[in-house]
Amino acid sequence: MSCKGLKVSRATLQSCGQDSPERVCPPCNPPDCFLTKRNERLHRNLSDSRLLETMGSDSASVHSMRSNYSVLSPIKPKDVRNRSFLEGSVLGNGALLGAEELDRYFPERRLGIYVTTWNMQGEKGLPVNLDDLLLPTDSEFAQDVYVIGVQEGCPDRREWETRLQETLGPYYVLLYGASHGVLYLSVFIRRDLIWFCSEVEHATATTRIVSQIKTKGAVGVGFTFFGTSFLFITSHFTSGDSKVYERILDYNKIIEALSLPKCLPDTNPYRSTPSDVTTRYDQVFWFGDFNFRLGKGRVEVENILNRIADKNMGSLLEHDQLSKEMKDGSIFKGFQEAPIHFIPTYKFDIGCDIYDTSSKQRTPSYTDRIVFRSRQAHDIQVIKYTSCTSIKTSDHRPVVGVFQAKLRPGRDNIPLGAGLFDRSLYLDGIRRRITREQKRREAMKNQSSSSICTVS
Repeated sequence: MSCKGLKVSRATLQSCGQDSPERVCPPCNPPDCFLTKRNERLHRNLSDSRLLETMGSDSASVHSMRSNYSVLSPIKPKDVRNRSFLEGSVLGNGALLGAEELDRYFPERRLGIYVTTWNMQGEKGLPVNLDDLLLPTDSEFAQDVYVIGVQEGCPDRREWETRLQETLGPYYVLLYGASHGVLYLSVFIRRDLIWFCSEVEHATATTRIVSQIKTKGAVGVGFTFFGTSFLFITSHFTSGDSKVYERILDYNKIIEALSLPKCLPDTNPYRSTPSDVTTRYDQVFWFGDFNFRLGKGRVEVENILNRIADKNMGSLLEHDQLSKEMKDGSIFKGFQEAPIHFIPTYKFDIGCDIYDTSSKQRTPSYTDRIVFRSRQAHDIQVIKYTSCTSIKTSDHRPVVGVFQAKLRPGRDNIPLGAGLFDRSLYLDGIRRRITREQKRREAMKNQSSSSICTVS
């Protein structure tokens, strides 16, 4: 067998007992162990039933299959000559965003989305561990996309995003991060799915009279995944127990001011309206500190909380301002919210589970919420809607929602993101993760050593 020009890597040579730099092996005399391993891998490739089904009787495909180590299905020369998928059909075989590719990655055509919102109260000190926020132990699997929106974020946004990357680890990359003052919105995605994302766009809106003060307003991020368009909005509405009307004005200003999409094609322009950005996307998730309160006094609310059993919050939510306004159709038109089975997330004393003991004696309220809407009914399924009670560095508790969103195949006519992500953030986060693990192991080793004693 001739192997002219065959290159052998350092790892291969070392496995043969030859510790030398990369070199070209002599013609017709490759290392025996290299050929053996090559043939073993080839045998495994050829035994894959999916490949055998597609190989057929085309000798060129079989030869191509035997000339490399890939487990991908072989491509016939006639297909290379004839196929074109520039526009493509949503049902066309071989299209990057078409039905065949979608079913390969998502047989049930559903995308797992993890959404969390948190008012950080501008704290410089971040929680020691964000695992409870993003990777709770009661979840069997991690999700495909993680979307984190914060209000009154910590002063160092880069530090916050690095901590998120450190927590999510090497399986995920930051697809996009955007901000509006101290409003931060970060979208992480499984790194093997970035090829099916369009370019990502963002827009901001302020609801303050003085636009330079960016503590209230919204950030929106939009993109298309396969053939389904997504919009994620995080916002911070006007505070105050009685300022319901002002919060409704904030909502109306935001849906008109967010200028999205910019260059991405609307997947269904016939159902869009120019005055409402949320109508221009297939799936919309809106979350943040909406600041709606419970319309009862502090003592009454606490009495109701003391009587609640089995997480049945119905008697408390009867006084919820947001629920009432949504039912009346004055805000979040077309949106839904999952049933609430957790206690109010505002306002706590820092570091404990006691509601506000300051002189203001704020009434416990559901200020932090996640709502959603879709163009097609039942395209979004709620898996979980809860709060994260273990993070106590702010006077708000984070709220978490886990969803499954319906996916549809797309055409290859959208501007793709080309697999781009924040590489420097990824490297920083993984380095920190490795350092943290090394310190943990060293601490365990020292603890183990100190616990050993000898008896003479």
